[in-house]
Amino acid sequence: MRRSMLFIPGANPKQVMFAATLGADCVIMDLEDAVSPVEKDSARILVRNLLATQDYSKVEVCVRVNSLDSPFWADDLAEIVPQKPDLIMTPKIESDEDVLTYDAEITMLEQKHKMPEGTIKMVPLIETARGIENCYQAACASTRVVALALGGEDYTANLQCKRTPEGNEIDYARKRIVNAARAASVEVYDTPNTDAHNDEAVKGDAAYAKSLGFTGKLAITPRHVDAVNAAFSPSQADVDHAYAVKAALDEGKKKGQGVVALNGKMIDKPVEMRAIRTIAEAKELGMKPSKK
Repeated sequence: MRRSMLFIPGANPKQVMFAATLGADCVIMDLEDAVSPVEKDSARILVRNLLATQDYSKVEVCVRVNSLDSPFWADDLAEIVPQKPDLIMTPKIESDEDVLTYDAEITMLEQKHKMPEGTIKMVPLIETARGIENCYQAACASTRVVALALGGEDYTANLQCKRTPEGNEIDYARKRIVNAARAASVEVYDTPNTDAHNDEAVKGDAAYAKSLGFTGKLAITPRHVDAVNAAFSPSQADVDHAYAVKAALDEGKKKGQGVVALNGKMIDKPVEMRAIRTIAEAKELGMKPSKK
């Protein structure tokens, strides 16, 4: 289950080394925005070496490489792909052609290093107005794509507007990218909250993202991880209701009933599907129904 995706500067040895202890479901070792141009080579080698020598089995590992308009992206992939991270985050994706450019390079490297084709999965990061308009095509461009993610800071800069705590300026992008991801049957991750010291703001922001249909949320500090994980985990009430739905459906099937109700309300297909998803999430988190 991937609720939180935490950015870690690739040039910070201590944070990269202890990434698995920070509580996030997925850590993003960042070779792009968090690394200055003069540190690109050293950060790339640091991440490569730690992936080769450290045990990250308890956390999903993603590496954000540099964008196609930089001179660094191909070198990033050449060093990182052979270490078999779970995911590669590709920044500033604006079209299916961008996705396919990364895909072709990764495919070449998988073949070179005798890796099964498709080993490395991709998360395109959508950060521009053009990217938002083309995000469905990007999601469908390659079978490597398992999720889309929204980058609100670069997106608002591209829109030429201010990034505000309320987030009204990114509301269209949020809804557009969620709809595109669900249409393409991939997961989708909300932009990070950049107010590092406002815990209540993070909670509210994460709850709103959850209400829109996001799978989880990006984070820029370990301080945000618990709030994000909580927002994207089912509550005990959710779990109890899901199991009650399942029990009612199971009993209805035994009795041969075509229509099943719970607490006076008919259980239709959407209710059943939500219950199935909630039970699956609960099992992954070790949550059980309350004892009566």
